Amino acid sequence: MGVQTWQETLVSSVADGPTLTAAAAASCIPTGARIILPNNYFYVGKILRITMQGRISCVVTTPGTARFDVRTGPSGTIICYDTGAMNLNIVAKTTVPWWLEIELYCRAVGSGTASNFFGFGRFQSEAVVGAPLPSAGGNGSLIAPVGTPAVGTGFDNTAANAIDVFFTQTVATGSMTVHNYRVDALN
Repeated sequence: MGVQTWQETLVSSVADGPTLTAAAAASCIPTGARIILPNNYFYVGKILRITMQGRISCVVTTPGTARFDVRTGPSGTIICYDTGAMNLNIVAKTTVPWWLEIELYCRAVGSGTASNFFGFGRFQSEAVVGAPLPSAGGNGSLIAPVGTPAVGTGFDNTAANAIDVFFTQTVATGSMTVHNYRVDALN
């Protein structure tokens, strides 16, 4: 028997996020797109889908890696999902498009660090080649997390929780900008 639920868009951006060029983790979504979900919002089986599109650049020979992580908690600092380091194309790419979709499944709820998500994502861009080692190639697609899937860091569901997305590129010679960002509750 089916469960009667509804889907809703919790937030969608109408502006670009910051253009990130430093080799350090930083929030990549527009400030106005950062949402705070109320106390006890999650329940076991609750699913969030985060969809993002933008542009990315990487340099030839030593492009480094790209990684996105979703953060939650009262101040949005707890990493509840991480794509892992995705190898970038060794052929220089300048402001090429990318598409990222992440689904977070709530596995447990509670106070302290008892709540958690199990997440999977898909990243597609010609800036990646979809291979475990940096190489040259066309339009690559990667299933994330890179490596062994695992439950994310626990958070307190009894408190209000922010949702934020951070980006890290391991070399400061690339750049990344989010153009579109949306968070949907699937049930």
